[in-house]
Amino acid sequence: MMSAPNLIRTLTAWLSSVAMAVAPLFLRAALAVPFFRSGLTRWDGFLQLSDSTIYLFEEEFKLHIFGAEYGFPMPDAVAYLVATAEITLPVLLVLGLATRFAALAMLVMTGIIQLVVPDGWANFHLPWAAMAISIIALGAGPISVDRLVARRFASEAYRQ
Repeated sequence: MMSAPNLIRTLTAWLSSVAMAVAPLFLRAALAVPFFRSGLTRWDGFLQLSDSTIYLFEEEFKLHIFGAEYGFPMPDAVAYLVATAEITLPVLLVLGLATRFAALAMLVMTGIIQLVVPDGWANFHLPWAAMAISIIALGAGPISVDRLVARRFASEAYRQ
């Protein structure tokens, strides 16, 4: 019969291993959802930005830097870049493919969004930044394409 302290250690170790397996997946999904949902609103069809997206980047979105407001340079190009990133990066995150790079790109986007919407820090930007940094630190985790790719290359290197 297992003693109570050993049982607690065993259960704690099991709980930790399960959490380490699923935590990166949940972090990736949680960060992906708001960006993907935003990305869906940016398009009117295949590679066709919505008029509202173009209007927002040309007229409404301003970078708040040192107390002044600045428009985006080349707002139409920035709109296409952002709209594409808001669809592509969340898909990469959910799949766990190029995960750390996708999370880094989303962290940079979050920083720029902070400059556009400075009041969103506590409610949105801080949690997004925390999730992105956590994903960068933890990696994709075992439930990911990155892990499959790493195993594939590790097994090929081992055979040679």
